[in-house]
Amino acid sequence: MMVLIATTAIQAAKPRTSLQIYATKKQTVTGFGGACCDGAMKPFGNDNACVSKLYGPGKLSKIGLNILRMEISPSFEGDNWGDYDWNGSLPSATTVKNRKGIVFGTPWSPPGDYKTNGTAQGGKVNDKDDNDPQNKRGKLRKDCYELFFPWFNTFLKWMKDHGIVMDAVSIQNEPDWWVNYSGCLYEPQEQVELIKNYAHLLDRESYNNVRLISAEPLGYRKDYFDALLADETCRKEVDIFAGHIYGHMPLQYIKPVADAALPLGKEVWMTEHSVSSDLKDRLPNWNDNLIFAEELNECMLAGCTGYIYWYLRAHWSFCGTGETQYGTDNKKDELLPRAFVMSHFSKNVTGSTRLSTNQDANAGRTKEEVLQNEQFSAYIKGDSIIVMAINGRTDTRDLMITLPENVYAKSAELWLSTGNESENLCQKSKLDITESIHQYLYEMPAQSLSTFIFTIDKGSTAIENTRFNYADGPNTYYDLQGRKLDEPHGLCIERSADGRSRKVMM
Repeated sequence: MMVLIATTAIQAAKPRTSLQIYATKKQTVTGFGGACCDGAMKPFGNDNACVSKLYGPGKLSKIGLNILRMEISPSFEGDNWGDYDWNGSLPSATTVKNRKGIVFGTPWSPPGDYKTNGTAQGGKVNDKDDNDPQNKRGKLRKDCYELFFPWFNTFLKWMKDHGIVMDAVSIQNEPDWWVNYSGCLYEPQEQVELIKNYAHLLDRESYNNVRLISAEPLGYRKDYFDALLADETCRKEVDIFAGHIYGHMPLQYIKPVADAALPLGKEVWMTEHSVSSDLKDRLPNWNDNLIFAEELNECMLAGCTGYIYWYLRAHWSFCGTGETQYGTDNKKDELLPRAFVMSHFSKNVTGSTRLSTNQDANAGRTKEEVLQNEQFSAYIKGDSIIVMAINGRTDTRDLMITLPENVYAKSAELWLSTGNESENLCQKSKLDITESIHQYLYEMPAQSLSTFIFTIDKGSTAIENTRFNYADGPNTYYDLQGRKLDEPHGLCIERSADGRSRKVMM
């Protein structure tokens, strides 16, 4: 006989939140990562300790990142902004690829010779006056559109010759943002023209079917994605729809793109953002890091298949910089609390498929709201159901987790983070489950991030019958770290057209 409810010790009745998990499948999550740079976009070069600590599955890394973003400088020699050349990211890319990760490149500017202003610089000299005659908008010249993808091929060949087979290349960093550093502007229809007429020149055959990422607008602007999705050729050529969320909340801006792109078999990535980077004299406090957890969660609810943070090394990021003005805990290349918050997702959600819940629409909208409310999401990976629970309140609250219909758990593990101190980050414990359960009652600590990993009982049948809520397609294959495989081999995760997942040996 199956016991339906397990409980933690609860002293008195508290307000209760019910989290019902459904069998409907959403997006499959490719992974999490950050940009191979610090300071003013400066690549790490041989200073690779940060990447070594952050990337890799299992015991290779405590954090478990698997996606690395690097700049594609205008040429091997760089872009006149210091040593920003292709060599600058090579050691980091090598580490990530050796650990079965994903590396993609983004240009801040194509070669200056291809542009209207003749330089990699974005063209904005006077930031206060757009009409200053010295300002000249740096755009890709029409007569150089046909040179753009062959330039990518040159970069891909150089990287391959140096041992790195790139996984993807992006059209442009922030095509909607006029800057006085390296940059290039595209209107939505200009991007369509470039991809529609010339993307066939990208040599996918020679470079392992390298995937093409859309330009990455500053604010996940819908007009850029609508223009691509409206064109049949662009829909075929673009594999990943990507953008940034500066000033733009994920559910409002990413979700409409994901709703349109996921049914086409495309991925949707958030490729740059920094949370609390405006801190001038301190490291992020625990409230700041809960806000970061909320952003990760909300991007997942919006349909993201990949989340890529900004600098990997910064006092508001994952590894310390060594700058003493931010505090004694800001030690060079030492893991910061935010990295361990990320690990809740990168270690557990990578390679999983999100499941719908009754709480999906209740994500927070502002920094203030996340400190007063709760956030949830749920996933399935192999024989596990994973639940993320963020309690931003200043008091404890009961959470009743109900698994999908006819699904029972035989055991579970909890990851709990309640503060920036090392003893309060990613504390792991086995939950007291003695018989198979369908519900679990948990007392969420105040201002906490909890990750539940429920192991499904072999008697459960419902998950095998679940399906994706978007259009059917061919079987797809992933390795155990969530990396999509074009040529699967060895032990893989197979996802069939009707949404079923299983481990297979290829």
